[in-house]
Amino acid sequence: MTLYRANPKHGVAWITGGSSGIGRALAKDLASKGYAVAVSALADDPIDTLIVETAQMPGHVKSFPCDVTDETGMAGTAAAIEKDMGPIVLAVFNAGNYIATPGEHLVVRDFRRSFDVNYFGIVNGLVPVVEHMRVRGRGHVVLVGSVTAYSGWPTTAAYGGTKAAINILAESLKYDFDKMNIRVQVMNPGFVDTPLTEKNTLPMPGLMPVHRASRRMVRGIEKGGFEVTFPYRISWPLKLLGLLPRPICRWVIGITTGWRARPLNFDRKLPGAADQPSDQAS
Repeated sequence: MTLYRANPKHGVAWITGGSSGIGRALAKDLASKGYAVAVSALADDPIDTLIVETAQMPGHVKSFPCDVTDETGMAGTAAAIEKDMGPIVLAVFNAGNYIATPGEHLVVRDFRRSFDVNYFGIVNGLVPVVEHMRVRGRGHVVLVGSVTAYSGWPTTAAYGGTKAAINILAESLKYDFDKMNIRVQVMNPGFVDTPLTEKNTLPMPGLMPVHRASRRMVRGIEKGGFEVTFPYRISWPLKLLGLLPRPICRWVIGITTGWRARPLNFDRKLPGAADQPSDQAS
């Protein structure tokens, strides 16, 4: 049996973190493909302009505000989408934040907040959505990771840790999801020009415009396999780098990021540390 792949004729696409960045661009692209798109973001991140921009497209967008860290709220949002718009056939769990974690300024709440949004923000939506899909006998879920999952990078102890966990989550669930005719994909983009990457203090080779990243994701949803990663000129070298002995890998990363020459700074935090507001958009 061919594993199910979402089709706009079958139902609704739900995107979390859809008020800006990749989520917003993806909502527009899916609406242009004919999807009815349910977009979730924090209540103070309105998507009114997105609704206007997609009004003449084959599909349409509707807002379902929710905090992805609210387990009960996410379950209620999934139920509300199903009741108001129809069955969720495609769920893209995209909401995320980036909080820099330099080794000399570790703060427990930065790690907790990162996992609450990036990892449990997926789990809180995945659990109720998959139950609906299991009953119907088909579904398609997309978990948004990052190339930072491939190896440790400076300041990404929290962020990269969540993205590595997302990849393992997807790999582990695939065994049983395949049996339930639920396709699971993990998207591992490189650096994309979004409000989230503006917090990044590291060099960002191959920085992609958000519209190009969104189109790659749509192509992956329509035709891609388990993992979709882009751009290749960045993601594949990073994959190969991760296969090297760890001391060599860390040496290369330290040189290419300039981190080996960076002095420790005990007097101030880097941009994106705990005093930086958190995001729920990627």
